[in-house]
Amino acid sequence: VHLVESGGGSVQAGGSLRLSCSAPGYTFNDYAMAWFRQAPGKDREFVAALSFDGSSTFYVDSVKGRFTISRGNIKNTIYLQMNSLKSGNTAVYVCTMRTEEKTRYDVASYDCWGQGNQVTVSS
Repeated sequence: VHLVESGGGSVQAGGSLRLSCSAPGYTFNDYAMAWFRQAPGKDREFVAALSFDGSSTFYVDSVKGRFTISRGNIKNTIYLQMNSLKSGNTAVYVCTMRTEEKTRYDVASYDCWGQGNQVTVSS
């Protein structure tokens, strides 16, 4: 599955961005989708995830109340709405998918990754 991402960019602190991730020719019905991020010099870390049926959401504590992961009406697109951005949110954000019931917080649980989108937040 080829994951295609868009929507990254540069914004000032307090601003908003929305990331999109799609898989042309596929739907996400059978996959658990998530967003991870990787800042310079740091390991890739979990940001947000959807359950397999899309009905539940999960977030790292630092983004709760500011970020929202969602699935589009056309079920081959997911989004990450990021509000009240902080300079510490600067990273490459990567969309990923999981086909098995494994811990959603672990990079190793995921089977397919997008190319990543740079998000830069200036203070």
